[in-house]
Amino acid sequence: MIYCEGCGIQLQTEDEKRPGFIPPAALERDHKYCKRCFRIRHYNELSTVDHNPDIYLQILGQIADTDSLVVQIVDLFDIAGSWIPGIHRHIGNNPLLLFGNKIDLFPQSIKTGKLKEWMHSYASDLGVKPVDVVVGSAAKQEKLQEVRNAIERYRQGRDVYIVGVTNVGKSTFLNYLLEEPIITTSPYPGTTLDVIHIPLDDDRNIVDTPGIVKKNRLSEWISPKELGEVIPKSRLNPKVYQLNNGQTVFLAGLARFDYVEGQRQPFTCYFSNRLYLHRTKQEQADSFYEKHLSGLLQPPLDPNDLPALQKHRIVLRGSEKQDIVISGLGWIACGKERGVVDVYAPKGIEVTLRPSII
Repeated sequence: MIYCEGCGIQLQTEDEKRPGFIPPAALERDHKYCKRCFRIRHYNELSTVDHNPDIYLQILGQIADTDSLVVQIVDLFDIAGSWIPGIHRHIGNNPLLLFGNKIDLFPQSIKTGKLKEWMHSYASDLGVKPVDVVVGSAAKQEKLQEVRNAIERYRQGRDVYIVGVTNVGKSTFLNYLLEEPIITTSPYPGTTLDVIHIPLDDDRNIVDTPGIVKKNRLSEWISPKELGEVIPKSRLNPKVYQLNNGQTVFLAGLARFDYVEGQRQPFTCYFSNRLYLHRTKQEQADSFYEKHLSGLLQPPLDPNDLPALQKHRIVLRGSEKQDIVISGLGWIACGKERGVVDVYAPKGIEVTLRPSII
């Protein structure tokens, strides 16, 4: 059996419509890629693939039977949404190293030590005790030598498993470790389709695993053509709104934020710089949404691509700064005043409240 070097899927020459297809002549090449990976790599052509989350979780669960170092990559832009639930149960007694990716999206003033402490605290609250936490940027190759050093320090001659949910940057990170762009990368979730073993110099392996699919993240629902407006690729330029109660902020046509009750206070929006935000009066919000959805308020281009919006009521205590997080989209940093907020997000998308990360 021959496997695609880019996504790990078993190659086949019989059915062009099934994953893993490769033209027979391409089997003679030194580096063998399926048609999907070839078109992603050479033409930046995105395509969706039906994923079975249960199979990917089964692959993750097999790590418990190995003697390995496990590196979980977490998206700092979406920590809760990119966390693998029950990671400590899936990997058994193997040590866990956490890598917080995409630090390049944060304001330059942010302290890396604060982010590390935040991640340690987050993991601890979930009953997870990593051997270490490191942060950096795979895309910009920032602080990655620290990650490389940590892997060598903790693996102690063992295999290394790279795990994470879809679209956290696993393949980009792995290509850095290998110093050669072997693994296929793309901005669309679920590019890696099966396990990929890459030999190391000491007869051990780095193992790239498929991204775990979490359907409670909004980024999983966005079409390939619109994903670039939702997932940030450059440093965030936060937008600050001084809101009185009775005001609404639309996050394109994907979500809505109503300040229902409370004193005037600032709300800072951390979303992709390309995402359109619009403030209006709450009493006009319903009619504005109905009139402009998929026009001024886009994405989505097609409202049928997403579930209907569902209301989440959030009470701000006023005792500390808090973030309202819409999984897979971004977050809103609230002021220190008490208040009541209604957040509307597509049904099934996780909306949570956390201590402020910045």
